[in-house]
Amino acid sequence: MVAVAVLAAGRGTRMKSSLPKVLHALGGRSLVEWAIDSTAEIAPSRQIVIVGYGSELVRQALGHLAGVEFVEQTQQLGTGHAVQQVMPLLAGFEDNLLVLNGDVPLLRPQTLKLLLETHRQNGNAATILTAQLPDPKGYGRVICDGNNILKQIIEDRDCTPAQKQNRRINAGVYCFRYPDLARVLPQLQTNNDQQEYYLTDAVNFLSPVMAVDVDDYEEILGINDRKQLATAYAILQGRIKDHWMAAGVTLVDPESTTIDHTVQIQPDVVIEPQTHLRGQTVIESGSRIGPGSLIENSQVGPEATVLYSVIRDSRILAGSTVGPYAHLRGHAEVGSNCRIGNFVELKNTSLGDRTNVAHLSYLGDTTAGTQVNIGGGTITANYDGVKKHRTHIGDRSKTGVNNALVAPLTIAEDVTIAAGSTINEDVPADSLAIARARQVIKPGWRLRASTPTPD
Repeated sequence: MVAVAVLAAGRGTRMKSSLPKVLHALGGRSLVEWAIDSTAEIAPSRQIVIVGYGSELVRQALGHLAGVEFVEQTQQLGTGHAVQQVMPLLAGFEDNLLVLNGDVPLLRPQTLKLLLETHRQNGNAATILTAQLPDPKGYGRVICDGNNILKQIIEDRDCTPAQKQNRRINAGVYCFRYPDLARVLPQLQTNNDQQEYYLTDAVNFLSPVMAVDVDDYEEILGINDRKQLATAYAILQGRIKDHWMAAGVTLVDPESTTIDHTVQIQPDVVIEPQTHLRGQTVIESGSRIGPGSLIENSQVGPEATVLYSVIRDSRILAGSTVGPYAHLRGHAEVGSNCRIGNFVELKNTSLGDRTNVAHLSYLGDTTAGTQVNIGGGTITANYDGVKKHRTHIGDRSKTGVNNALVAPLTIAEDVTIAAGSTINEDVPADSLAIARARQVIKPGWRLRASTPTPD
């Protein structure tokens, strides 16, 4: 068994935010969620998150994760002090404890699996994750022998010139044989400039301690400010886009495209430039997305096209085209082989197969059947100032240009509505509805020049 402790108590003052640092978003999830997710391959028996600043916000944000436990660090007195707070929860625990930071989001699950396997196979009291940095200036150095057995951790300012040539640094991820750690945690002292209890001091009391180098040093990059958050996002995006291109997805311009980790894309999808895919979005095979589109928490069926449009919390079925400059939101659903054209907005609306809304229309709280044609400028007036009401349009019905459909309203099958009509009464099947004032012409009508008024 292995337990996991995630350090997530700090505020992160350099983020310049009232939001706890670990709750800042990266690619569709919070930093601390990334940290927890990185433990997936080791299948921990316990997951403990140490909270402090904004603890209620952190608890709420992680409330959807089953089995996560929380412990409070009311004063942030260092990493050693944070792990001391876990001791009451782990009373009698005899196995291994993995400790990692909640602001290190790029760790791969395979890396933590290797760390734990190395720890177990060598019977170490502690095993620490390390990295070989191209430029380790400012970082404490980890000094090991030829078998990667730890000899010393030295702060950068205390290193000799020879030691400064060592590029191995501490990544801040530890695996401990917990009974050994529990024995030494109470011995930690605050004999340092920060007057804090450091977990690295606990390592000095244990033996043997081994270092495991991570293959890709970018995995251990922490987040302390907005610039580092942006750097991490760029790294994450590189990973995500490499994955999808290897899986058969065409990214015409990867540099201008962003894709959340939670998005699913099938082979033979083409993603055009300036396209952004967010949340629980699924794009099915053969679809073409963009350029210039945002799709969030939505499903796009096979062979569909979305051009210069915004799609949120909606669904588009096979063979339909959306855009340019369309907006689908509030659980809109577009059937197969439909056309949603220029400057069309759908909100909480369902369209049947082969229905067209070609241009300049708003359908809110509307259900339309199959083979319906919505003329340009058609508006469903769904709000009476107090409540929202639905409009129902039957199969094969057609609206004219500049129609206003005042809900609640039912238009049956095979109806035609004349251009310029305002419809506020139900329309029976197979009929023509006309609701507009008769045109009046008054000959000789023009504005006369007004006579100036004397001062």
